[in-house]
Amino acid sequence: MARAIILGSSAALSDAEHDYTHFLLTGEDGRAPILVDCGSNPMPKFPIFNVDHNTIQDVIVTHFHADHASGFPNMLTEMWLLHRKAPLRVYGLDHCITRLEDTMLGFAWDSMPVKFQIEYFRVPDADNVPVMENSDFRITGWQTKHFIPTMGLRIENKVTGKVLAYSCDTEPIPAIVELARGADVLIHEAAGATPGHSSARSAGEIAKAAGAKALFLIHYLPPQYSDITHLVPEAESVFDGFVTLCEDYDVIEF
Repeated sequence: MARAIILGSSAALSDAEHDYTHFLLTGEDGRAPILVDCGSNPMPKFPIFNVDHNTIQDVIVTHFHADHASGFPNMLTEMWLLHRKAPLRVYGLDHCITRLEDTMLGFAWDSMPVKFQIEYFRVPDADNVPVMENSDFRITGWQTKHFIPTMGLRIENKVTGKVLAYSCDTEPIPAIVELARGADVLIHEAAGATPGHSSARSAGEIAKAAGAKALFLIHYLPPQYSDITHLVPEAESVFDGFVTLCEDYDVIEF
């Protein structure tokens, strides 16, 4: 089965057991993994799951906030130091891609010798727009309500027809219900009922309205900074399906 490997589960405050939210998608046979977000350098984590960085061909960066994008230059630099030859494709909204390109120029990427090729793809800032497609997945982007342009993702397993939906950072809005419509897995943020974010209860309401089968809460403040024991019961109070809290290194099959 396809898998979403949770490399980090925290919001913008992290601790030793909860890195910033990012995850890896692997297909039915582990082919060509896709990295979603890069708030910290994921390179040391890939070997834990027997993933060779050279096999990662695609990176999706949902928005240009530090906890989702700041690990990008370190990852590329380590790939370069390890003599990567394979090209890398990077997908994101124009707001994000422009800043990623400027960041790499700021780190003098253009002056480094014998680099591997990086190709950037700008995704329209709209609902239900194509992000990328390969033999395993069809991925579409959806607008969220956050502080800056941000996209949630609907990820269809082309082999099984199952769907994983990822809210990314957002207030509860109707577009997220449509993003998650009938999803087998909904990974929804639970940073709290503050501007630009959602509570666990709101995530449960989205899951119920969308008819999702299972809700995985992510992007929450870890125990060092907040009590997390109420998050699952809060979502369960409004959603009858399976609810759990994502932890770093969890593996979700779909």
